[in-house]
Amino acid sequence: MDFQALLQQFLSKGVAHQASTFDSLWIFLPELVLSSSIILMLLARLTNVDRTIPTHWIALLGGMSSFMIVLYQFWQISLPDAIPVQIFTGLAMHDPFSIFFRGFLTFFLVFVIVLTVLTGIPDDEDAPDFYSLLSGAVIGMMLMSSANHLLMLFLGIEMASVPSYALTGFLKGRRQSSEAALKFVVYGAGAAGVMLFGISLLAGLLGTAEFPQLASRFQAVFAGREVMQDPAARCVLLALLMIAVGFAFKLSAVPFHFWCPDAFQGASAEVGGFLSIGSKAAAFALLVRFTLSLTGDSTGASQGLALTCGLGLGFLATLTATFGNLAAYSQRNMKRMLAYSTIAHAGYMLMAVSALLVLQSGNAGPDAAYRAIQGLLYYLCVYLFMNLGAFAIVAFIRNQTFSEEIEDYKGLSHQAPVLAIGMAICLFSLVGIPPLGGFYGKAFIFAALFDATRVHWFMWVVLVAGGVNTVISLFYYLRVAKYMCMYERPADAPAVAMPSNSSPGMYVMLLSGMVVFLGIIINPLANVALRAAHAFL
Repeated sequence: MDFQALLQQFLSKGVAHQASTFDSLWIFLPELVLSSSIILMLLARLTNVDRTIPTHWIALLGGMSSFMIVLYQFWQISLPDAIPVQIFTGLAMHDPFSIFFRGFLTFFLVFVIVLTVLTGIPDDEDAPDFYSLLSGAVIGMMLMSSANHLLMLFLGIEMASVPSYALTGFLKGRRQSSEAALKFVVYGAGAAGVMLFGISLLAGLLGTAEFPQLASRFQAVFAGREVMQDPAARCVLLALLMIAVGFAFKLSAVPFHFWCPDAFQGASAEVGGFLSIGSKAAAFALLVRFTLSLTGDSTGASQGLALTCGLGLGFLATLTATFGNLAAYSQRNMKRMLAYSTIAHAGYMLMAVSALLVLQSGNAGPDAAYRAIQGLLYYLCVYLFMNLGAFAIVAFIRNQTFSEEIEDYKGLSHQAPVLAIGMAICLFSLVGIPPLGGFYGKAFIFAALFDATRVHWFMWVVLVAGGVNTVISLFYYLRVAKYMCMYERPADAPAVAMPSNSSPGMYVMLLSGMVVFLGIIINPLANVALRAAHAFL
């Protein structure tokens, strides 16, 4: 094929529901902009331009430009005649669901970059490397959210994971940080190996790696066969369990949570906040897309798979939330407590996916399934502000007290009321106390669980466990607020100053204010989440 023919093929229109290569590149523009910003940051490092132009400005420009492009794409696909399309010959999907998460991740990237500028981590020498890793991890997360092929599933996870390992150990010269990064790498490599074997096994047995074909091939393998007596059926189930290991590791779900507390305590608070939100959001996006592609229209064998997966995820969610909350209760380090809190909240969000699959298996109708996805998306958006707010306040306090122990938070409300009030708002929202945004996030998920109880009785167990865990979590969150507000500041403790008109003070007020805002005015975000949910079913 000559150059002219290749150019013609590049510029030609795609087939139905599949974009051409040229259109795919336009759709992929947010990721390309972030990639360009990484190249610019590395070039600035090589040419010493970063000494005159701070690297964070390049990273901010790349993140904000990507976010604006995603907003434009969301407006485009919201037009009446717009339809979801596959890009790059079906490797990825361009639909409201993927655009929602790409916008979520680029928006989150901007907030994390601003936080690192305010806290001074990283320093000027390491900034190009740090922001390159940060942007690279977000690109991988964006690929996860739009993956439509098993190859993209693994590629996206690894692109998000490898930079995360380096970010965890970025505090050079600190033994705890290096140990945390090493544990993260070893456990991550093991989970990735198991997942890759499961992916190759599943693709080989089903004869395809494309998500849209998984359900029909799965039906063909299980049609008229006894699962426990047929070798092919048993191997497919084994492959799914191996893939589930990779998902559980990314979500820090029990029993694959063991990396999370050490990694969060060893890493800086800024990196801990990034990992607790970004990786969770991308993993849930990929989990929803993969499970719904595998179960298809939930008839025949797929119906049984949807119910089995839903109940299994419900049990895993209950175990994860319970363990995370009970383990957090005994922690004395703030970052370690927030790490176990992250595990618990992964359990709450898994409950939404569990309800979704159970509702789909029982043919409860698309509206109920839409509400389950809507609840997950709304919860993630509120989780961004309340969890990032908590980690940001930990970072600001660390810079002045050189401590991250809860004991050293005594009496901070007398010296820095902005930090104390902001932390209280974020923590109470994590509990789910009205009228904060976390309350409505949990309300959406619990409503989906209630709908799922009409399909299977076990969802009552999951629903009750969610409510009990909410009560348990109140105790350790309340302890932090009590230390900050109800104790006197020790005379020998370092002074903490955080005026409300300072940049860190305004940053804290913005995050905590958004938590309150999303608890008072829920319709705009809820409607956007529902629009994204309509990409499925």
